[in-house]
Amino acid sequence: MNKPLQSKSTTGSYLIDPPGLKSWLFTLDHKRIGLMFLVLVSMALALGAFFALLIRTELTLPGPTIVSEPSTYNRLFTLHGAVMIFLFVIPVIPATFGNFALPMMLGARDVAFPRLNLASLYFYVIGLVFFLLVLIFGGIDTGWTFYPPYSTSTVTPVILAVVGAFILGFSSIFTGINFLVTIHTMRPTGMGWFRMPLFLWGLYGTAVIQVLATPVLAITLLLLAAERLLGIGIFDPKMGGDPILFQHFFWFYSHPAVYIMILPAMGVISEVVSVFSRKHIFGYKFIAYSSLAIALLGFLVWGHHMFTSGQSQLVGMIFSALTFTVAIPSAIKVFNWLATMYKGSIGLAPPMCFALNFIFLFGIGGLTGLFLGSLATDIHVHDTSFVVAHFHYTMAGGVLMAFLAGLYYWWPKMTGRMYNLVWGQVSAWMILIGFNLTYFPQFIIGSRGMPRRYYDYTRLLEVNPEFTFYQIISTVGGFTLVGGLVLVAFILLRSLFVGAKAPDNPWGSGTLEWQCNSPAPHENTPAPDDVGDCYDYNDLEFDEQTKGYVMKQ
Repeated sequence: MNKPLQSKSTTGSYLIDPPGLKSWLFTLDHKRIGLMFLVLVSMALALGAFFALLIRTELTLPGPTIVSEPSTYNRLFTLHGAVMIFLFVIPVIPATFGNFALPMMLGARDVAFPRLNLASLYFYVIGLVFFLLVLIFGGIDTGWTFYPPYSTSTVTPVILAVVGAFILGFSSIFTGINFLVTIHTMRPTGMGWFRMPLFLWGLYGTAVIQVLATPVLAITLLLLAAERLLGIGIFDPKMGGDPILFQHFFWFYSHPAVYIMILPAMGVISEVVSVFSRKHIFGYKFIAYSSLAIALLGFLVWGHHMFTSGQSQLVGMIFSALTFTVAIPSAIKVFNWLATMYKGSIGLAPPMCFALNFIFLFGIGGLTGLFLGSLATDIHVHDTSFVVAHFHYTMAGGVLMAFLAGLYYWWPKMTGRMYNLVWGQVSAWMILIGFNLTYFPQFIIGSRGMPRRYYDYTRLLEVNPEFTFYQIISTVGGFTLVGGLVLVAFILLRSLFVGAKAPDNPWGSGTLEWQCNSPAPHENTPAPDDVGDCYDYNDLEFDEQTKGYVMKQ
């Protein structure tokens, strides 16, 4: 446990010091930037969820339901995928909790490059504006992957979407550079690599991927835009291009991007599981090294997205073997979380409820990934609803649950207010039930041949009449899931007005950000001279007067 600080920062709350709208728009305070990112990504989540409900409503019954044209349905699922991937899932945890908590976890005043950090926020806003323009001009119908020849032949505004994704890449790269330099150069005296909170290890592995992989996507999207504007044959076979080349470029970025999404989520879960089990994290070094292993192996498995693209059998076998290998470091993390909880004094506060949701749902997503990593199975379920279910169990069941766990966890430090814990638990159950009702039926119908991205499945009912039943269940689950997200928003926003004042350390965490006031001060509290083990809780006890944890006398 870290020794108590000699003196906490006496400056005012970062929320009001300095005052005024201009101070927010041009702030260099990492906490304010993280909070503004939180507002923006929450808006993106709401927009993506709205498109998801439209898709689920359309698929409830065979034939046209609320959409009259196949092209309109294509635009719906493309906008849903693009908004959720580029505007929510990739940036959400590094940009929000990473920006907010990383410097405070190091006892640092700010990130290494505060102006670069502000630039990352504005690049995100510009990218968001481009996607809104795409929406205003009717959307695109290529799928979020922008595969040619769809993206080179459609009349929809692909270039706007491509430029938006290109600009968002700069936001991601700037964030990654900032995190790498901050962790390398601004750790306090006594905080070696193996005394860092595991959330920082997750952000570190993520930053490596952001800096190395994102330029590949940026260049690929530029080539795609040049092909559309100038008629240069790069990816379009009609002009002598190779669409498989685009797939290699795209997935060389996009599979590491899966770990840009999931590594910070795993870092959040490591913090929450240890704190709410009141036990030292089990196998610290294994979890830390597994973050780096995932970051490295993530660059080597992109070909498993292309088993049906015509690549050689040997290449397919190699990518299949590598895909199984990348499951090992993820399994290490899950094992260590379960071992941490074993014989722990587990408290089921909302952050822990969502952490348990993460372990359960991500476990299903990871295990079903083994089917898709197997050549013999992937050929049959490729481009079916099975893939849709696997992707959402991994990404939504992973990143979304970790985001909600982190949101409930750091909310008292962000806002200085406590929320209703019981209703927070209700929201966790509601989201868990809704999620499984939505996506588990997709495994069943996908294994029986239901293609993804089909908006009219009338003909399939001749062979599989039960598809309609499963689609109805899935739609009911979708509305339940979104209802749970609305409940989360209501609980947290209500706390701003009627919530009790948050103690400095409501959960009994040992990391440095919980040693300052709630809400956090404008000038972060510096680290103590002797940084201890942040997963040692023996010196903390609950104080009935403050309703928080304090050092034992």
